[in-house]
Amino acid sequence: MRRTHGVLAALALLVSLLSGLAACSTAETPAAPQSGTAPTAQSAQSAQPQRSSHQDWPTGPYRVVENWPKPLPDTRHPHKGWTWGSFGGVYAESPDRIWIAMRGELPLPAGAAPWTPYAALNPTRGNATGNGDGISATCEPTEKRGWERRFEHSIFVVDGEGNLVDEWPHLEPLFAKLPCGRGPHQIKISPYDPQKHVWIIDDQLHVIYKFTYDGKLVFTHGELGVRGRGPNTFDRPTDIAWLPDGTYFITDGYGGKRVAKFAPDGKFIMDWGQEPKDPKNPGPNEFNTVHSIAISADRKLFVVDRGHQRMQVFDENGKFLDMWTLRSPHWPANQGTLMVNHFLDQDGFIWVGDSPTARILKFDQNGNHLYSWGAPGGPAGRLNCSHGITTDQRGNLYLADCMAGRVQKFEPVPGAPKEKLAGQILRTWDKARATN
Repeated sequence: MRRTHGVLAALALLVSLLSGLAACSTAETPAAPQSGTAPTAQSAQSAQPQRSSHQDWPTGPYRVVENWPKPLPDTRHPHKGWTWGSFGGVYAESPDRIWIAMRGELPLPAGAAPWTPYAALNPTRGNATGNGDGISATCEPTEKRGWERRFEHSIFVVDGEGNLVDEWPHLEPLFAKLPCGRGPHQIKISPYDPQKHVWIIDDQLHVIYKFTYDGKLVFTHGELGVRGRGPNTFDRPTDIAWLPDGTYFITDGYGGKRVAKFAPDGKFIMDWGQEPKDPKNPGPNEFNTVHSIAISADRKLFVVDRGHQRMQVFDENGKFLDMWTLRSPHWPANQGTLMVNHFLDQDGFIWVGDSPTARILKFDQNGNHLYSWGAPGGPAGRLNCSHGITTDQRGNLYLADCMAGRVQKFEPVPGAPKEKLAGQILRTWDKARATN
């Protein structure tokens, strides 16, 4: 009897072991999914659309091109101990001809790496400046800082890689007129001029120059070093914009508080604008630093009234049409703005550079804020004072920073939403060349 029970127990143990092995084999070798069964987690993940982790901080829909432009060559003079100066303007004629206006070179402190922009110096040396030592932005005596800039490479051209391809050294003495000369405030080419004359504004010396494409002076608006408000005198002019027939408008500016209109041949036509009667409640046609101007396809003039933190809009004969604030209504009263430049792209949107908030802002023509990006600081890609703004035919964005002491190139991030990218500046001569 005991022998029978022993045999039965051994058989039961054998069956149990065989069942366990079968279960393990089944668990380790999953069966092929049947048709209509739920997908596994892995297959569900692969079926999802590709994720985007891009964030708009700090360079928006762009990536900054580092080490652009390239260090300037020592062909005419050595650059040891010198770096980029304050940049007044930048204009992209094409992706391989970017015009740059710089207010002279600045000295580097001992131990600083070559070509370090002033924004990246540690310890800081303050803002990059084109002002002479002991001279304020309004040509008045001020405390000396102990170093002086030099007028070299005030106007130069680089290609898409940032290499120097052209420069106008014959203009250095023109900008260096002392005591008040501080270099170019802006550089532009009319979008309607097939000869591509180059216009340069020198706010501190109260003059506007028109040059041929190869650098020959055609004529000068204003009297060198003479402040005034007349047909041929200005008080720190700032910017210029054109109509298709060549009529142009000059914003005048820091002191003139007006917009001046000129015929294509340079003859004065009219001006408008004045100081506010009540500074606490400025009205239409009243300005505090008329700093930049752009014209829409339907010939409306959009004028940045910088000191009043607003945009004023006029027709081509100076008739007031509209005005709107450039600051957000929820900001505290102590949050200032310094809207330093703007342009209209081919889709009619307005792009503005603001210094205190270190941003590029997008508006429609009714004053609605649509988008903005930017962050302050010393690293590449950060913003300070976007005094010059332009785009090229490939969608690259260029910013000339007057306080940080650098000009930067931004390339669109692949797949960036079109509505977040600054569009093309107008170039009718470029279209005409493309159709020939």
